Amino acid sequence: MSEKSSLHPRNLHRNSYDFEALISVVPELKHYVFKNDYDTLTINFSIPKAVILLNKALLLQYYNVKEWDIPEGNLCPPIPGRADYVHYLADLLASDKGEIPTGTSVKGLDIGVGANLVYTLIANYSYGWEMLGTDINPNSLENAQNILSQNPNLFSVIHLKQQPAADFIFKNIILSEDKFTFSMCNPPFHESEEDAMSGNRRKNNNLRKKKIQNPNLNFGGQHSELWCEGGEMAFIKKMINESVQFSSQVLWFTTLVSKKDNLHQLTTLLKNLKVPEFKTIDMAQGQKISRILAWTFIPKEKRKDWF
Repeated sequence: MSEKSSLHPRNLHRNSYDFEALISVVPELKHYVFKNDYDTLTINFSIPKAVILLNKALLLQYYNVKEWDIPEGNLCPPIPGRADYVHYLADLLASDKGEIPTGTSVKGLDIGVGANLVYTLIANYSYGWEMLGTDINPNSLENAQNILSQNPNLFSVIHLKQQPAADFIFKNIILSEDKFTFSMCNPPFHESEEDAMSGNRRKNNNLRKKKIQNPNLNFGGQHSELWCEGGEMAFIKKMINESVQFSSQVLWFTTLVSKKDNLHQLTTLLKNLKVPEFKTIDMAQGQKISRILAWTFIPKEKRKDWF
C-alpha cells in the first residue's frame, strides 16, 4: 500500500485504505467499493452513504468505536485529516511539557463537535485525553450522545454540552471553575447557504469528473457546520476576541484556518490584543493544505506548571 507521506508521522492513516480489512469489519461497505482505472480499490467519494460507511469502518478498525453513524445530511468528515489536527495538537502541548501529555489530566474542548464526534473520539483513543464537545445544534448533540451510548467505556471521558446562544463560543460553556488544556475548532467555512452549495457543487464535479445536476453535499453538513454570517473570518475573529475573557482558563486556543489569505488579518488581531504567543501549524492531506492557528495568554515559563 502506498504511503501518504504528507500526513503526520503518528497518523494511523498514512497508508492507503485497506478496503479488504475495512469490509471485514463493516461488510455493507463492499457494495460501494470498486477498482478504479489504476486497478486500485476505492469508493466514489461523492456518494454520502459510501463515505459514512468508510468512516464507520475506519473508526471501528482503528479506534475501537462501535456502531458509529450520523443522520443523513450531517457533516461526514474525512478521518485522516481530523486525526492530523489531533496529532499536531499533541506536538504543541509537548513543546511546553517536554513530552506528549497523556491521560485525563489533559482536558480538551471541541467547539462545534457536530453529530459525528470524530475529534473527541480520536483524541481520547490516541492520547487518553478527557474531552468536552459543544454544539449549538441539539439534534447533532443527540446523535453524538447516541454514539457514546454504544460505547459505554467513553462515558467518563467524553462529555457533551449545548451552547444555547449563537452569539457566543466560550461563554456558557467554560464555567468559572473550569480549566482546559486546549480548545479546538473546525469553524464554518462559508458565508451563506448559497456559497456552501456552490463550493460543494464544484467539489462534486471534481470528484465525478463531469457535470451533474443538483448534487448532494458530498460530505454533508448542517447550517451551523458549513456557514455563518461573515464566514470563517468572522467566526474566528469572534473566537479570538472572546478568548480574552477566558485567557487564564485555557492553555492553548486553536482553530483550523482553511483560507490562507485570512491569516494576516487574524494574526494582526492577535498582535493588537497583545497575545504573548501565537503560531501557525501547516498541515497537508494530499494536495489540500490547511493550517492550525494557535494562541495562548499563558507566559512560556508558566506553561509547564499547567500539566
